[in-house]
Amino acid sequence: MLPIRNKKIFYMSYTKNHRVFQNKEFFMNNNPVRKFRESLLLSKAELARKAGLSPLTIDRIEKGKGCRPETKRKVLLALGLKLSDKDKLFRDY
Repeated sequence: MLPIRNKKIFYMSYTKNHRVFQNKEFFMNNNPVRKFRESLLLSKAELARKAGLSPLTIDRIEKGKGCRPETKRKVLLALGLKLSDKDKLFRDY
């Protein structure tokens, strides 16, 4: 086995990447869209069908990735919310 020449750099990059992964995982578990969907006992596929979107789009939204305003509108209406409730589910940074 080859020795790692610069252990400090390896450790720093590992901990940085691990921290980023933990932050993504934390956000995914605390996503408002996911929490609301699960409180209604809907699967991603059911929500996608009701909203007229693909399950992959719902997955991306729950991972915190951006989407178009039209997509947000479809998700809100599919969950039975008003358009004025968008701030409860979607955070604009």
